[in-house]
Amino acid sequence: MSISANNPDRASWLHVDKNSDFPIQNIPFGVFLTRDDIVTIGTRIGDTAIDLGALHQLGYFDGIPLTDDIFLQDTLNDFIADGRKTWRLVRNRIADIFDDTDDTLKNNKKNKEIVLFRLDEIEMQLPVQIGDYTDFYASKEHATNVGTMFRGKDNALMPNWLHLPVGYHGRSSSIIPSGIPIHRPQGQTLPAGATVPTFGPSNLVDFELEMAFITTDANDLGEPIPISEAEEYI
Repeated sequence: MSISANNPDRASWLHVDKNSDFPIQNIPFGVFLTRDDIVTIGTRIGDTAIDLGALHQLGYFDGIPLTDDIFLQDTLNDFIADGRKTWRLVRNRIADIFDDTDDTLKNNKKNKEIVLFRLDEIEMQLPVQIGDYTDFYASKEHATNVGTMFRGKDNALMPNWLHLPVGYHGRSSSIIPSGIPIHRPQGQTLPAGATVPTFGPSNLVDFELEMAFITTDANDLGEPIPISEAEEYI
């Protein structure tokens, strides 16, 4: 299915600054709390947040096979599970609704008041319920730096990393939305010269730039997904 939403010639009737990260060609999906304390799934164009739950209830997604409550949930999990075909149908429809040539919502003041929010009227939420995650040392430099800390410079990079980046399970309960203060971890450390560890806050905190993706409920236990089909599940 083509992604007409990505057409670089599109422009929106919503104001979009020329340096905005959210032109009409982007259309991300997230979860936010509205000014009326309602949690909804939404998107953003320019500096305007769009309530997809309200948009769906008003009939703007007619013709797309969606459950009535698909955007009235507090996570994206069910929407993600619907698969790439549904995501593209929804994204293309949103692009059509907010295209500067479409007057359907543009000239409907009552509906716009229900659907559109300023960014200072909403509060972003953690968008997915995360049951588990796997963290990979995908960068050779990062794997080398971490290996140096644990095994020294001469044995920094484990031989198996050259064949498959090393991955491990992370603690998903510690994942929080942006803007939440970070607490310094506490645990046992062994100060220089000491014979027994002490408990307290960490001496150092590591900051890393990570890239992540979410996968759908894709395969049965023991049934692998071929690499050639992987993009369909991301």
